Amino acid sequence: MSAVTIERHDEVAVLTFDLPGESVNKFSRAVKDEFAAVLSQLDRDANVKAAVLISGKPDTFIAGADIEEFLGWTTGAQAAAASAEGHAMLERLEDGRVPIVAAIHGACLGGGLEVALACAYRIATDHPKTVLALPEVQLGLIPGAGGTQRLPRTVGLQAALDMILTGKNIRARKASQIGLVHELVHPAILRNIAIARARELAAGSLKRNPQARERTAKTLLLDDNPVGRSLVLRQARELTLKKSRGHYPAPLAAIDAVAAGYHGTEKGYAEEARIFGELASSPVSRELIFLFFATTALKKDSGVARSRDGHEGGDLPAGTPGQTQETLTSIGKLGVLGAGFMGSGIAAVAAQSGVMVRMKDSEPDRVAKGLGAVRDIFQDRLTKRQITRQQFDDQLLLVGGTTDYSGFANADLVIEAVFEDLTVKHRVVRELEAVIGADAIVASNTSTIPILRIAEASQRPERVLGMHFFSPVHKMPLLEIIVTSMTDPAVIATAVAFGKRLGKTVIVVRDAPGFYVNRILTPYLNEAGRFLDLGATVDAVDNAMLAFGFPVGPITLLDEVGLDIAGKSGAIFLEAFGERMAPAQSLRAVVEAGRLGRKGKNGFYSYDADGKKGDVDASVYTLLPTGTTRHEVPAADIQGRLSLVMVNEAVRCLEEGIIQSPRDGDIGAVFGFGFPPFRGGPFRYIDTLGAGAVVTQLEEIDARYPGRFVAAETLIRMARRGERFYPATGHPLI
Repeated sequence: MSAVTIERHDEVAVLTFDLPGESVNKFSRAVKDEFAAVLSQLDRDANVKAAVLISGKPDTFIAGADIEEFLGWTTGAQAAAASAEGHAMLERLEDGRVPIVAAIHGACLGGGLEVALACAYRIATDHPKTVLALPEVQLGLIPGAGGTQRLPRTVGLQAALDMILTGKNIRARKASQIGLVHELVHPAILRNIAIARARELAAGSLKRNPQARERTAKTLLLDDNPVGRSLVLRQARELTLKKSRGHYPAPLAAIDAVAAGYHGTEKGYAEEARIFGELASSPVSRELIFLFFATTALKKDSGVARSRDGHEGGDLPAGTPGQTQETLTSIGKLGVLGAGFMGSGIAAVAAQSGVMVRMKDSEPDRVAKGLGAVRDIFQDRLTKRQITRQQFDDQLLLVGGTTDYSGFANADLVIEAVFEDLTVKHRVVRELEAVIGADAIVASNTSTIPILRIAEASQRPERVLGMHFFSPVHKMPLLEIIVTSMTDPAVIATAVAFGKRLGKTVIVVRDAPGFYVNRILTPYLNEAGRFLDLGATVDAVDNAMLAFGFPVGPITLLDEVGLDIAGKSGAIFLEAFGERMAPAQSLRAVVEAGRLGRKGKNGFYSYDADGKKGDVDASVYTLLPTGTTRHEVPAADIQGRLSLVMVNEAVRCLEEGIIQSPRDGDIGAVFGFGFPPFRGGPFRYIDTLGAGAVVTQLEEIDARYPGRFVAAETLIRMARRGERFYPATGHPLI
């Protein structure tokens, strides 16, 4: 079946891109060949004077290239050749006899935007679904079909670098302001206006690709002369290197490709193709593409547990996606217990998805504070123009507050985010089940308490599970769905579907102390504390792990989470796993001193009145074990011990069936607390080092610090057999 159909309107041809069998339009090898044939057909048909390119998909113009085909490249030269082919095709589009109007509604991303940039005129709908972006850096790549060359000529150097180096979405109104699109229209008239502009192009009353960006003194100074451009490029390199710490080569390479374009078009395109090929074969791109496929695969999962060989079984409830879909409940009304930081965050993301929310707390002022926090989240989105004023008002109306259980009788799902105490949670479960319907689901946002313990207070334990959101809820992408051996498969599927509706990346994990993310994070944080016990400085430990690739250091993370919460969690882990998970003396001392971290403005670091982090609080060293003088510790030692104790624990979680697959373990670590994406996740990292090397390093460290670094049995077996968690070649998830 054809991906592009042609409809004639007198001298204007309307090209409708509607890729059969796919939810979005994307450029595969076959589509590119068909598209090239369509361009040739237009050039040969003398009766066609102009054309319109429009999408047949409801909310997508063109999503970009078919990433699956990237896996077929075995060398950088193949990727560079594919880039050069893209250049040739879009040069034909840009310079062909027939000018083409891009009629953009919905997502216009990557290769889709590069196509639009080559068109003679661009019209976009003024609609929330319409976004434009070049997100290739998120895959460790640069735009490969002329994006680094055409975008700077279209919107100027500064705006182009902002888009290319961040990969962020640009909404239609912003795209119009920077000159990326020529015209904004209502979706209902997009097609008609596009045909009208095509006729103007055919008649010559509208010139091809007219300059749409506003020329100011600033653009003339920085974009349009060599000295200004050199300054912008140099500053971009410095800022990029500071942010990436050298771990991500694509942004710096993109700057080089953009700069090359100012030395001639031919040189610019040649450099873009060369760099694209070089990056496509890099380890960083390989890991980022793995994460892309892993998150895409998770979106298709129903949440029903499977063992690693694909068969039903294990300690998790089993069933088929078809069976669970028949009884899946659509969540229309949500109850939230607790109007604190987590509860208000959950309420906000639910309302953003059109869910009616009833939020309860024990005191009116707490409810008011929670509603204020919800409003602040919406206000921030409004200020950033992520929502309209009407959407702001509508979403705010969806959230109500109460000090009793009024309104909870009709809730489809209730999430408790109350104090992390089992007695308190038992009380609210009993109170809830006295007022909610028999089919309602009860979820706990606990971060450490086993769900089965919480469900002891329930009359319907099969309808109780965990929904562990991460802080801040409206920013952190991961959601852990925690299930017990008693949880109904339909309840699991409903919770997973609801999490996806909220825009979360969802993994299903088996009930156990700490679940998965906090389980592997705890030994990592404890080991950081033990370096303080041995005399390392706070900033040395943090800086070592920043250099390893984490977004924040482990000591900073403790302050962010809250030292009181870390103290309670530490006791739970100590009880569950013994001395292997015992908190370091330094961590215990700071917790016992009553320091709370950032929220109390007193932790390992100092904080100002607004909670902004300053330097290490020198007085904290007086709390640490006496007799220990601070001295320099090699960063490599810190990185080795902290990373290995974490990945070893991740393997234990796989052994115990806490996670269903290495894929889920990698996604949980990357999206839950920022395991370096360019390393792929704990299991990908083990594959990179080799199981044998990991076991050898663990044994060497365990000889010095017995008990904490005993290699997981799975690692020992894999080292002996030369096995990997993922295939060395082919699809990254097979």
